[in-house]
Amino acid sequence: MLTKAFIPYKGYYSSPFAKWQGSLANENSIILGTDTARNWLETNNISPDIFDYLILGSTVGQPHMFYAGPWASALIGAQNIPGCLISQACSTSTTVLFQAAVGIETGVYKNVFTLMTDRCSNGPHTIWPNPKGPGGQVISENWVMDHFNNDPWAKNAMIQTAENVAKETGVTRGQCDELALVRYEQYKDSLANDREFQKKYMFPVNIKVSKKKTISLDADEGIMATTKQGLENLRPVLPNGSHTFGSQTHPADGNCGLIVTSRQKAKELSHDSSKDAQIVSYGFSRSKKGFMAMAVVPAAQMALDNAGISIRDVAVLKTHNPFAANDIYLASQMNIDVNTFNNFGSSIIFGHPQAPTAGRLIIEGIEELSDIGGGYMLFTGCAAGDTGAAMVLKSGA
Repeated sequence: MLTKAFIPYKGYYSSPFAKWQGSLANENSIILGTDTARNWLETNNISPDIFDYLILGSTVGQPHMFYAGPWASALIGAQNIPGCLISQACSTSTTVLFQAAVGIETGVYKNVFTLMTDRCSNGPHTIWPNPKGPGGQVISENWVMDHFNNDPWAKNAMIQTAENVAKETGVTRGQCDELALVRYEQYKDSLANDREFQKKYMFPVNIKVSKKKTISLDADEGIMATTKQGLENLRPVLPNGSHTFGSQTHPADGNCGLIVTSRQKAKELSHDSSKDAQIVSYGFSRSKKGFMAMAVVPAAQMALDNAGISIRDVAVLKTHNPFAANDIYLASQMNIDVNTFNNFGSSIIFGHPQAPTAGRLIIEGIEELSDIGGGYMLFTGCAAGDTGAAMVLKSGA
C-alpha cells in the first residue's frame, strides 16, 4: 500500500484519441506528445522546472527513440533533468504511474511528470541483417500489425485470446454485441451538454500541416456510431467467433500526461485544494497462455488486496477492454453488473493508442470520483503477453 504519492486535481490531461490513419497519422508521437504537454503546462502556469524526473511511456517505435526519455524531458522544457522510457504495451500507463509513485514514496523523486504517447498509425518496419539467410535476405517486422497478429510465446493473435476466453467461459456473440452497445451509450454521456465531461480533462493537439497552417484536434476522431442492428449485421472477426469489429477496440493515436508528487505539492498545484487523487496500490498478473482477457481479474484482485479493500468498496471502476469478453468475464468473476462500470465509455469505443489508453481511463476515473464526492477507483486492464495490470486510487472529495 502506498501513502505518499498523489496526483493534483486537474494535474493531468489527455489529448483526444484519433482514429488509425487519421489526423495524427504522420506525427512523431514523442514530438507531438511533448508539444501537447508543454502547451498544457504553459496554459496551467506550471513551470517545467518543478520536475526532477520524467517517465515516458511509449510502445510503438519512433525516430530517435533511443534518446526517448531525456529527449522528452528537454522538449517539455525541463532540459536539466533525466528521463527514462517504459514500454509495456497496454499496461504502460499503470506501470509508469506506479514507478513514479514508488519514487515519491521512497523519497527518490519529489515531482515527476509522466507522459504516455503512441502512434499506431504508420507503424514502423524494422529490418535486421541476416547474412546467413538465402541470398542475404533480411529479417523484417511490422511493429503494429505483426504484434497484433502474433504473440511469439502463445503463437496466436490478440483476437484469438479473446475468443479462447469466450469459448471456455460461455461468452456469446449476443452478450458481446449487447455490451458494445451499452459502452457506446455510456460514451455518449461524455458528449452531453456540449461534451461537458470530456472538457474537464481533454486538451487539444496542434498539427502543423504546412509552414503557414496549423490545425487543432480538440475532440475524439473516428468514433463509430453503434446500433443494435448495425452490430447484428457484422460478421465475426474469426469464424464462429463471439467478437465482430463492433465489439473490439481499434488502434488509435494520442497522448496523456499526469503529475505525480507529494500530498503538499499536489494541494499547491491542484485547481481545488480540497480535492486530490492518492495512488494507493498496484496489481499485476499473467493468465494462462493465450487467455489474455482473464488477466484483468487477478490483477484487479491483487490491487484491491494491496489497498485493503474489496470490490464492494469501489465507487468507480474503469477497464481497458480491447474485447467485450474482458468486461463480461470480469463482471462474472467479481459478481458485479457489467453495465454499471466504465461510465462515459472505454477503449472499446474511443480506441486504443497503446501507452496512453489506461492513462486516459484513470484520468476519467479521477474526474468521475470528483463528481460523486470522492471514494476509491479501480482501474484494471489486460496487456500483450497474457498479462494484466491494475491500480487503486482514492479521492478525498
